[in-house]
Amino acid sequence: MKKITTFITISLIMVGLAGCNTIQGIGKDVKKAGEVVESAGKK
Repeated sequence: MKKITTFITISLIMVGLAGCNTIQGIGKDVKKAGEVVESAGKK
């Protein structure tokens, strides 16, 4: 189960980074990832 979760996480990161064309885009992606982690921590 842990391997599947790790694979999915890495895949999503790779897709997200592939979609970033600018430094501003990377900043938005990092902010969104932080929000996801924060909301997961509150559950």
